[in-house]
Amino acid sequence: MSPTPFRLAAALLALSAWAAPALAAGPQVSFAANPNPAQQGGTVDIDVLISQVTDLYAYNFSITFDASLLQVSSIALGNFLSAGGATLGDTGAVDNTAGTVSFAYNALVGPVPGVSGSGKLLTLHLNAIGTGNSPLTFVPADTTFVDSSNAVINVTTVDSSLQVATAVPEPESYLMLAAGLAGLALWRRRQAVV
Repeated sequence: MSPTPFRLAAALLALSAWAAPALAAGPQVSFAANPNPAQQGGTVDIDVLISQVTDLYAYNFSITFDASLLQVSSIALGNFLSAGGATLGDTGAVDNTAGTVSFAYNALVGPVPGVSGSGKLLTLHLNAIGTGNSPLTFVPADTTFVDSSNAVINVTTVDSSLQVATAVPEPESYLMLAAGLAGLALWRRRQAVV
């Protein structure tokens, strides 16, 4: 074998070894925040997303977050599973003191096949009340995904974090402050003349 084909074969072998874990990664559940970073005093939506799943019939999970930075105002189930038919679900129990959403679940109803692909499982609507970095984590013991034959689907959970930054005043706020100070200076000048 000449050196050029040998190098090409070695490169292809290395590339296939590098790509194999990515192709075999399987389904993942992750977080996506909007806006990111969040602003203190504002709101943020955090989607729980699933990707590359096959035959998903039902799921449940729990989430933790930093309650000194974020507070859940409401939760909505996503539309991924309902693409397969009627569902029965609940958004879970919220504890804004402990920073948890416990046992959010959804399941298809009846003898139907599960849903395959990627999509949104849940959306958390939160108020950003502090500044800092809030971890967003799944509770492994409370996380289960099953297919239409009631077999467990091995899903990788991808924890994340959300930065909550100090709110920056809008330019209009500076203009109002400047106008107020100018008015105060004019009033003081008139008082001095009188």
